[in-house]
Amino acid sequence: MSLGRIPLESVRARKRTAMGRRDFFSRISDGLHGAGLAYLLGADLFSPNPALAATGASPAFDLAPKPAHFEPKAKAVIQLFMHGGPSQVDLFDPKPDLTKYVGKTPSRDLTAVAVSPQQNAGILPSPYQFGRHGESGLEFSELLPHISECADDIALIRSMFTDTQNHETALNMIHSGRLLGNRPTIGSWVSYGLGTENQNLPAYVVLDDPKGLPIGGIDNWQAAWLPPIYQGTRFRAQGTPVLNLDPRPEWPEAVLDVERRLLRQLDQAHVRRRPHEADLTARISAYELAARMQLAATDALDLEQEDEKTKEMYGLNDALTESYGRRCLMARRLVERGVRFVQLYIEQQIWDTHTKLDEGLRYSCGKTDRPSAALLKDLKQRGLLEDTLVIWGGEFGRLPLGQGDSNNKSSLGRDHGPNGFTLWMAGGGVKGGTVYGATDELGNHAVENPVSVHDFHATVLSLLGMNFRDLVYRRHGLDERLTDQFPARVIEDLIA
Repeated sequence: MSLGRIPLESVRARKRTAMGRRDFFSRISDGLHGAGLAYLLGADLFSPNPALAATGASPAFDLAPKPAHFEPKAKAVIQLFMHGGPSQVDLFDPKPDLTKYVGKTPSRDLTAVAVSPQQNAGILPSPYQFGRHGESGLEFSELLPHISECADDIALIRSMFTDTQNHETALNMIHSGRLLGNRPTIGSWVSYGLGTENQNLPAYVVLDDPKGLPIGGIDNWQAAWLPPIYQGTRFRAQGTPVLNLDPRPEWPEAVLDVERRLLRQLDQAHVRRRPHEADLTARISAYELAARMQLAATDALDLEQEDEKTKEMYGLNDALTESYGRRCLMARRLVERGVRFVQLYIEQQIWDTHTKLDEGLRYSCGKTDRPSAALLKDLKQRGLLEDTLVIWGGEFGRLPLGQGDSNNKSSLGRDHGPNGFTLWMAGGGVKGGTVYGATDELGNHAVENPVSVHDFHATVLSLLGMNFRDLVYRRHGLDERLTDQFPARVIEDLIA
């Protein structure tokens, strides 16, 4: 019996409607891929990150004050960064036992990070006297007579270490937590996480030296892939604080107001048509901040408002200390007005004393010691030190070896020492008059309570009320952190 022929249209219809087991698993894989892609896109565009909109709205990148994760000890940070690597054994970490090893061959462990044997002049004791200061009895070198007067406000971390002995990578590490470049610096992370109390000034200000940029240039305060509004803003210590800041004088204020309102309306319309352009809102916020800064920045940096006694304390009447003292005073005026993070830099890397150790240290200490101490004293007498964290230190320290020709003692210097160096903090919830950690008898290796750069970063964030694990930025579907991919801990013993 003939079954007859099934119409071609019926076969096609059956293929369109019927689905076997193989078809089902083949097609569902496309759906899973799509769902995965949608999840990743959704995480980028609608991240639960505090700095992003949690709804479907445009991500919000601005400098509005943001709540901390918990009650902060510090509201602001002033970082006195010392490019080049200050010598811990000549300034903060006395090692009298070095005199016992003069003329002896250093161990292989010590020479592993030193220069070539031809440049190795053997163990070099410090030529400077150390004394105990304050009720705490902290020890400081004779090269730091002013900072030593603040001993009871200072916490010395004598067991810092880093993972590299080269300036460029060590600078990357101390500023951004990674050896490689193009990462946001700690100042950018802090302004991203907390915003600022003063909407007429940047959250993150940089005061670099009129003699020139430090080694690494503007990379020292970059925002990298964070929105650009969180990058450090350079203020000049001489002349106009910010170039092109003043409005055109030939335009009346009423005309300028109309111009600003029109620009704001155009910006808002532009953003509404591009709801997911995260950097766009950041750029617009930066332009609006520039307009508000026209009055606020000039006032904040006008040192003529200070009395002569204050100027004298900061060393503004001394050629050696005037430049650094001016910037330290500016830093106080900025945090006084609600700026969140201020960094001071020096020209080049004056602490990089490979040769002529005594000449280099006397210049570097002479330039920075008095102004740094004045900043601490001034903050304290104004009631600002208790919630302003002051940080002093460089990217690494120096070796206890002499570098150079052993027959020419005055020319000797010290090579880079990454394995054990000193950094100090004061104010902002830090236990003053304390020492944390220790190096070995030569001052080379951190042997007691070693502190990594990541521990240091985690502690600074904690003092500001932020959990370093929770300060994240969603990028390419991943949660980026300042302390990412490295173990870190908060040094609780340093916190009051």
